Amino acid sequence: MADSRDEPLVLGIETSCDETGVGVVRGTTLLADAVASSVDEHARFGGVVPEVASRAHLEAMVPTIDRALKEAGVSARDLDGIAVTAGPGLAGALLVGVSAAKAYAYALGKPLYGVNHLASHICVDQLEHGPLPEPTMALLVSGGHSSLLLSADITSDVRPLGATIDDAAGEAFDKIARVLDLGFPGGPVIDRYAREGDPGAIAFPRGLTGPRDPAYDFSFSGLKTAVARWIEARRAAGEDVPVRDVAASFQEAVVDVLTRKAVRACKDEGVDHLMIGGGVAANSRLRALAQERCEAAGIRLRVPRPKLCTDNGAMVAALGAEMVARNRSASDWDLSADSSLPVTDPHVPGRNHAQTHGHDHDHDHVHELGEENLYS
Repeated sequence: MADSRDEPLVLGIETSCDETGVGVVRGTTLLADAVASSVDEHARFGGVVPEVASRAHLEAMVPTIDRALKEAGVSARDLDGIAVTAGPGLAGALLVGVSAAKAYAYALGKPLYGVNHLASHICVDQLEHGPLPEPTMALLVSGGHSSLLLSADITSDVRPLGATIDDAAGEAFDKIARVLDLGFPGGPVIDRYAREGDPGAIAFPRGLTGPRDPAYDFSFSGLKTAVARWIEARRAAGEDVPVRDVAASFQEAVVDVLTRKAVRACKDEGVDHLMIGGGVAANSRLRALAQERCEAAGIRLRVPRPKLCTDNGAMVAALGAEMVARNRSASDWDLSADSSLPVTDPHVPGRNHAQTHGHDHDHDHVHELGEENLYS
């Protein structure tokens, strides 16, 4: 039996939005998952403010890295690599994470891996359910993304089948919560109120589900507008708004479309399993309906626990560890944040595409430091 210490030990940094996440992973085993959230600082604005998020990342970065290493019980010198979200996300927030990762990697003399935020959301499932099947069908739903992806190799081959053409699912949750005066973020509070409401009380529209509509694309802008107008009409008539029924009916419209299209994609592509990730994957109704429809279709459902669905450093470390295990080339020192990094680029390799061998990591940008690293 292989010694787990032979598996790559990687630290991952995630700063694509308002969560400063730092994770430590050994192979497919999670050792630490430290998160510092600035969500409370954004609540009074009703949404994430990029400049506020960037400043919060700056303040939280070093303490969160120290906490993760302590929780994992490892020294920074023991790491086999540093992985960081290079995109997509908020440009300023990404830059903080990339700059920190470069500093630590250079000081430690370790390889640097700039990875894709969306691919990381898929790879995190390995920490809970073991190695990903190949290919993997993934439904990613969050505040910024609603995507159906097919991955033959999470480190090099991710193919988009469909995506949102306007509002992402999580964004729609936030906007409807605001209309209902429920606060920010909207996902958890809508889920909570919906549990006490009737999902069939109001017939809200299901976007892009007609016979001529794109099979795998999503649209929630029309749904958001329909719900807002329904609420405004009730208020204009002097009638009470049944908040719980509105929340339940709106939520049902979202998860109905998401699960219907995901199951269809599995059938069309001949894939017998479905992985769901991203912040909205923490929604209880999405999980329940996905399980119901997958069981009926003979599809195995894989959904990480809620904490691993939201943005976190563990998912970045998981993808970084996979990069090391598969000998993918490290990123160059001029790695930059890319707010629109396409999901077809699971990571940003160095220009020379040098390959690693085992854990000796003969990277051009690493061996120059040798034993004289700067970290103490």
